[in-house]
Amino acid sequence: MSSRKEFLHKMTGGAAAFAMGSLFNPLKSGELLEELNAFKGSPSTIARDEEFWFRVQQAFTVDRSLINLNNGGVSPSPEFVQAAMKKHLDFSNQAPVYNMWRILEPRREGVRQRLARMFEVDTEEIALTRNASESLQICQLGMDLKPGDEVLTTDQDYGRMINTFKQRERRDGIVLKQFSIPVPAENEDEIVSLFEKNITPKTKAILMCHIINLTGQILPVKKVVQMARKKGIPVIVDGAHAFAHFSFKHADLDCDYYTTSLHKWLYAPHGTGMLYVRKEKIKDLWPLMAAAESQDEDIRKFEEIGTHPAANYSAIGEAITFHEGIGSDRKEARLKYLNDRWIDQIIDDDKVALHTSRDPKFACAIATVEIKGIEPNELNSRLWAKHRIITTPINHAQFKGIRVTPNVYSTLEEIDRFSDAMKEEIKSV
Repeated sequence: MSSRKEFLHKMTGGAAAFAMGSLFNPLKSGELLEELNAFKGSPSTIARDEEFWFRVQQAFTVDRSLINLNNGGVSPSPEFVQAAMKKHLDFSNQAPVYNMWRILEPRREGVRQRLARMFEVDTEEIALTRNASESLQICQLGMDLKPGDEVLTTDQDYGRMINTFKQRERRDGIVLKQFSIPVPAENEDEIVSLFEKNITPKTKAILMCHIINLTGQILPVKKVVQMARKKGIPVIVDGAHAFAHFSFKHADLDCDYYTTSLHKWLYAPHGTGMLYVRKEKIKDLWPLMAAAESQDEDIRKFEEIGTHPAANYSAIGEAITFHEGIGSDRKEARLKYLNDRWIDQIIDDDKVALHTSRDPKFACAIATVEIKGIEPNELNSRLWAKHRIITTPINHAQFKGIRVTPNVYSTLEEIDRFSDAMKEEIKSV
C-alpha cells in the first residue's frame, strides 16, 4: 500500500496534467480504486479507517473553506465523473447530430444495464430520467384516475409530489388524502397499519417515501407494498434519497414503481435520475411526453423528452464505478459513523431534540435536530454567518429543526467543527 505522500503526489500530478489540457485521465479513477481495494476489514472497521476515507476525499473538488452538510439536495460529483461528462460534452459539440445522437446516445444502453445490475432488475425495467421528481411525476400523472378516486400519502412526503397530486385534484377531480406518522417512527407494523387504516374503497394509488427527506426516516416499503398489493392498490416509491445511500436491492422492496435521483448519493452528474417500472406495468403507465403507440410496452417511452444532452448520462457509468469501488456496505457504515459522531457530541443536552431515529434500521446519513429556543431558519443563518456551515432549515407542523447530511468526502475535523458550533449555539439559549 502506498504512503499518503505518494498518493498525494499521484493526485496533484493528475490535477496538473488536467490543467495543462488533458480532458480526461481514465487511469486516475483506476488508481484510486486500486488504492481502495488494498484496504481489508469489515465495513464497521473501514468506517473508522481515516486512511481509506482520506483517499475517497481526494476524489472530490469540494470547497474546503466551508462545510457542506446539505448533501441531501444535490451532491458534488468526483473529479473524474466531472471530467468524463466534460469529455463527452466536448465530443458532442464537435458534430452533435452525429457524435451525440449516433455515437453517445446508444451508449446509454450500457448505463441502463449497469443500473439494472446494481438494483438487480431486468434492464428493460429501467428508464433514465433527469431527477426523482420527473420519475415520480411520470407515475403520478401517468396513472389513469377519474374524478373521486383517492390517492394516499403521508404529510411528510416531498412538497413537489404533494403539489403534483394537488394539481390533479384541481384538474381531474381526484382526492388527495394525507395522514401523519410518528417522528421518529420505530415500529414498522405501526407504519403499515397507518397506511392500511387510511385506505378506503376509493383508494387507487399510494405514494410513499423510502427515506423521508425531512428527517431521514427509513420506511418499511416492502411491508406496505405487499399489504397494498393484496388490495389491488399500486404503490409509487419515492427513493430520491435512498439509492446508493444505504444497501438494498429491489427484492428488499418488491415494489412495482421506484424513483430516484442519481445526483444525490450516487454522485452522478447533476440532472440525472432513474425510474424503475415492473415490466408488466409499463404498458398502462402513460409517459409525460407523448411516445409512439409502438413504444407502449417499451421502458424507453419514458425517455421521450426531445433533444437532451448525452454527456450527463454517459458519465453515470463513472459514478457507478466509484460507488462500487467504495463498496455499498462500507459507504453505509461510514455515513452512519459520521452521523453518530456529531449526534453523540450534543444529544445529552436537554436543549437538544433529535427528530431522527438512532436505530440504524431506520436512518443513515440524514438527521434533523432542534435546539429548543432557536428557530430553524435563525440557527441555519447563524451557522452560515459565523462558521460557514451549510445545513437545511426544516419547518413542519409536527416538528422543526435543521437537517444535517454529511457525505463520504466530509472529514472528521469538519464534523467536529459543526459539533462545536452547535455547542456554542446551545449555550446561547
